[in-house]
Order: sequence, then structure tokens, then C-alpha cells
Amino acid sequence: MTYKAVLFDLDGTLLDTLQDIADSTNKALGYFDFPQHRVEVYKYFIGDGREVLAIRALPETHRDRVTVDKLIARMGEEYAIHWSDNTRPYEGVPELLDTLAALGISMSILSNKPHDFTELMASRLLSLWRFQIVAGALPDVPKKPSPTAALDIAKRLSLKPGEFLYVGDSDVDMKTAISAGMYPVGATWGFRTSKELLKGGAKVLIDKPADLLKLLQ
Repeated sequence: MTYKAVLFDLDGTLLDTLQDIADSTNKALGYFDFPQHRVEVYKYFIGDGREVLAIRALPETHRDRVTVDKLIARMGEEYAIHWSDNTRPYEGVPELLDTLAALGISMSILSNKPHDFTELMASRLLSLWRFQIVAGALPDVPKKPSPTAALDIAKRLSLKPGEFLYVGDSDVDMKTAISAGMYPVGATWGFRTSKELLKGGAKVLIDKPADLLKLLQ
């Protein structure tokens, strides 16, 4: 198969966002006098959108709709201030994007992060590279692992799903890729384990960004 495009996840794949998400969520939890969590714990809270993150971060006894909505709103306020305090591209990502661009490979981003933040982060931290489509979570579009958004990206680019490498760091990404008919590539430098990626359906694991290029040879 000749791959013509790469669809990237954002958090844990292109950008190391863990510290800023953890700090912002902990600040929001502290505002309501709820227990906070170690940064490493957030690796398993992130990936399914802000609502699920809020639910996972709250004590089990306080996951009612009103409390969840209040925490989501506060998280949004904190993250709007602190999202770029520590967030940067992972080591090797800039060089990978340079090479993909030079090869004429189409690049797009699909995240379960709110769409406005996805666009903002791409425009501020990944502005040196052209991504044909940058898509985050929208109210009327099912989140990953639904293949809806991934298939829409393929359609908009006039490409077949099978012409995409899908690169992500969680089982959510791998399930999305498989459901969409794209080739699932697990990034082991991200938030989740190799075991989870393989269980989620990864066809290959890559330990550093440059390893993706081997799949294009």
C-alpha cells in the first residue's frame, strides 16, 4: 500500500500536553475543594474528551450532572490561561513533520480536545507546518473512537481511508483507525502503554517519530 496521508492525534502524539492539562484540572478541582491527582494519573484520564476527563477526575460520589458541568466550566477557564505554560512538540516531531512535508505527504490532525483549542494549539505550536485539516471535538460530531470525523477528513481530501497512516497514543486512536479503515500506528512516547496500543489494534508500534518514515518506504 502506498500511503498518501497521515492523520495525527494531538495530545500525547504531536504535543506533550500532560503537565498543563493536569495543572489546569487540579486547579479546578482545588477551587471546589476536591482532591487533586498526581500528574502521571492524568495519562489515563485524558483521551476521551473534556467531559470524560472531568468525570474521571472527580470523586465517585460527586459525579452528578451539575457538579460535572461546573468542573468542566472551571477547567476550561483554567486551561485557557495555562494551556501553553509547558506544552511543546515532542522531541523528533518537528523533524518528522519537516520530512513529511518535503515528501508531499498530506498531514491532518484529529483530536477529542474541543475544536477551538485544537485549532489554537495547532496555529500557535505547529504553525511551521501545513495541516490540510485540523479537527477537534464539535457538539454535532461523534467523538473518537467513532470513525465519523476521520472518514469525513478522508472525504474532504478526496483520499481513500486505506491511503492514511493514523498515528495516535491510545486505544481510542487505534480503534478509530480500524473503524475508519486506516492503518493504525501506535506512538509509544505518548500517554499510554504499548500493551494498550496493541490491544486496541495497533498494527505497528513506533518508539520515536522518525520511525514512521519506515512505513512510507
